[in-house]
Amino acid sequence: MVSFLTRNWFILTLPPVIALAALFPGFGADGGPLHPEVSTRWVVVGIFLLQGLSLPSTALAQGARNWRLHLLIQSVTFLVFPGIALAGDALGGRFLPNPDLRMGVLLLGVLPSTVSSSVVFTQQAGGNSGAAIFNAALSNLLGLLVTPLWVAWLAATQGGMAPVTGQAVRDILLLMLLPVGIGQLVRWFREGPVKQLGRHLGTASSLLILFLVFCALADSIHDGLWRSAHPELLSLLLGLTFALFGLILGLTLLTARWLGLSREDRITAAFCAPQKTIAAGIPLAKALFGSHPGLGLILLPVLIYHPVQLILSGILANRWRKPPGA
Repeated sequence: MVSFLTRNWFILTLPPVIALAALFPGFGADGGPLHPEVSTRWVVVGIFLLQGLSLPSTALAQGARNWRLHLLIQSVTFLVFPGIALAGDALGGRFLPNPDLRMGVLLLGVLPSTVSSSVVFTQQAGGNSGAAIFNAALSNLLGLLVTPLWVAWLAATQGGMAPVTGQAVRDILLLMLLPVGIGQLVRWFREGPVKQLGRHLGTASSLLILFLVFCALADSIHDGLWRSAHPELLSLLLGLTFALFGLILGLTLLTARWLGLSREDRITAAFCAPQKTIAAGIPLAKALFGSHPGLGLILLPVLIYHPVQLILSGILANRWRKPPGA
C-alpha cells in the first residue's frame, strides 16, 4: 500500500485539489490571496526550469539511430493525434457546444508525450527503455515549438475560440524556452549533483503543477464558468478520452507491426505515442491563454485524459510484462 501511494500520489492528490478549488474558489481567483495573476507566471518558469534540469540530453544522442521508431512516435504525437482530434471536432463538435471545451480537446491532441510515465511503463513491460527516454525528451523539446504553433493555428481557424496573442508568443520564449535552456546548461555543467536530486525534481514539478491546477480551476469556478460542466458532459468527456486513447494505441500498434518493429520497440511506441503530458500541458495552456476566463474548461480534457492514460497504461504494462526467466 505504501508503495502504491508513493507511486501514485500525484493522481490521488488531484481530486482533493479540485475539491478545494470548488470549496474555496476565492483563494485561487485573480486578485485573491494567492495572486495567481503574478504567482502562476513564476510557477510556470519554475516548472520548465525543472524540466530543463530533468531532461537527459545525452539520451538524445544515444537513441538517435532507431529512426523508424522515433519517426512513428513523433508522427503519431504531433500529426496523427491532432488530426484525429480535428476530425472528431468537425464530425462531433455539436456535442461539445462550448468553444473552450472544444479547444481543450484540440489542445490535448497537440500536446507532447509524458517525460516520466511513458519511460516507467516501458521499463515495466520490457520495452526499449533507451528509446523511450530519447522519445520522451525529444517530444517535449519539439513540443515547446510545435504545440504553440498548432494552438495558434487552431485559434485562428476555429471560430469563437480564444486567440493566441503576441504576448502569448513572448511568454513561450521567456517563461518556457528560456528556463528549459537554463536548466539544460546547469545540467550540462553540474550533471552529477542534478542527477542526485533525481526524484525530488519530479516531486517539486508535480507540486507546482497542482498549484496551477488549483488556481486555474478556482478562477473559473469563481467566475461561474463550470455551471455548464454538468455530469452528463463530464461523462461524455470521460468516454471521449477512453476512445481517443484506444484509437491512438490501436493505430500505433498496427503501424509498428507493419513497419516490422521488434516487440520491444512496439511496446515503446505503445507507451510513448498515445500519452499526453499534464506537466507541460497546464503551463502551456497558462502561457498561451493567460487570463482567458475559460482556462479551466480548456484544461478539463487534459485533466481527465491524464489519469485515464495512467490507468490503462498500467494495465497494459502488467499484461505485457514477461515472467521472470522468460
